[in-house]
Amino acid sequence: MSREQKIAETFVELADTLVADFDVIDFLQQLTVRCRDIFAVTDVAVLLAYPGPQLYSPAPCDPSPTLAAVLDLALGSGPALDAYRTAAVVSPGNLASAPSAWREFTIQAREAGYTYASAVPLRLRHETIGSLLLLRATDSPLPADDLTMAQAFADAATIGLLHARTLEVADTVNEQLHTALHSRIAIEQAKGFLAAHRNTSLDDAFATMRNHARRNRLLLTAVARHIVDTGDLPLPSAASPRRHPADGVAND
Repeated sequence: MSREQKIAETFVELADTLVADFDVIDFLQQLTVRCRDIFAVTDVAVLLAYPGPQLYSPAPCDPSPTLAAVLDLALGSGPALDAYRTAAVVSPGNLASAPSAWREFTIQAREAGYTYASAVPLRLRHETIGSLLLLRATDSPLPADDLTMAQAFADAATIGLLHARTLEVADTVNEQLHTALHSRIAIEQAKGFLAAHRNTSLDDAFATMRNHARRNRLLLTAVARHIVDTGDLPLPSAASPRRHPADGVAND
């Protein structure tokens, strides 16, 4: 598949939120997977400010402890927080000359091997709901065209999330956002287990989980928890809750 085809597919996926069985965890995970696949970045993470004004990280693309440590500090300083607060793209260049206000984030990021860090806001008009953090471990910054496209993805994702929040399924979406951090942990554990068990990549393991959830109309988090608990994908009748707004995410 060409890069242009991947970009077109991504926009279609980001627009596909006006459905009764919308799964916000699946949506955020797929956004990070697509960004890492299309752009020349090492890692990607979504940081949300919901509920309340503080950022948290529901959907990193990699479950490594190293990235987790970087994201913990990104919540308090660095490009992701600045992009959220200013509702503007933040791409200052090499982390070796990053702003002094980013000191703790910069130290952790450089120790993890990252050389460049950029972020774009998740925004719609006057409302900003978070940011998209793009980490790079190369000798050059993210190309300007990629950063522009990343902002377009972030804008489309924000529109999708806000539209989903205003529909009949608003309570379900809000609850999923509220529990996204805990859901992410289960998903990353399941990805790692499935990848090791099937001798495949983390991205392929995630695709297997996601396709199984969609094919059987199950929440992605329900599939992940079943894998963690039993070691295998659930049968259609063995996992709950179903992907339906009335069911909510009480078990997540």
